[in-house]
Amino acid sequence: MEQIDTIYKAVLDGNTREVQGGVEAALKEKITADEIMQNGLIAAMKEVGRLFEEGEFFVPEMLISARAMQSALVLLKPFLAASGAKAAGRVAIGTVQGDLHDIGKNLVGMMLEGAGFEVIDLGTDVQPENFVDAVETKHADIIALSALLTTTMPRMQETIEALKVASLRDKVKVIIGGAPVTETYAQQIGADGYGPDASAASRLATKLMSAGHAPEAA
Repeated sequence: MEQIDTIYKAVLDGNTREVQGGVEAALKEKITADEIMQNGLIAAMKEVGRLFEEGEFFVPEMLISARAMQSALVLLKPFLAASGAKAAGRVAIGTVQGDLHDIGKNLVGMMLEGAGFEVIDLGTDVQPENFVDAVETKHADIIALSALLTTTMPRMQETIEALKVASLRDKVKVIIGGAPVTETYAQQIGADGYGPDASAASRLATKLMSAGHAPEAA
């Protein structure tokens, strides 16, 4: 469809105005919000991720595309809610306690939204108890932990331990990322996965959900 193609290309180009115009035109043509989401936004963000991983896009281009996609989501969310369309899953994301960096976290959050997830952004300097609460009260399917300092990386393990103490560890997947974080560290602390960048984190979350961890109802 012409409008879907327009939305797709506008997301790749990071053109917020064209994305919004394309969404409004598509809705007027009675194209469903779910179709716009799946074939326009999610498909485009998958391509953005591929281009990033192949070195054709860099962080600035990914960020611009993600912001354009988010501007479309603002328009679509009421229609998606009215149609009863379900998110791919619910992710609570935050930078761990003692760490105030948020650029990487924000980009991961946008890429997750672009993959169809509902994102609960807990912000920065997030205590383990706040992640536990996101599982207990907001029914997060995945916890995404970010750390940009080696000194705050231990808070990731503390968060996993807090989930165990609350008897919630088997009810949620935990993924981690950040400049000093490695796959080896993820394995050491018992995380379910490691995302070296925003695109990889989004793919990992999708993989974990498709592996049988069905979203819970709020």
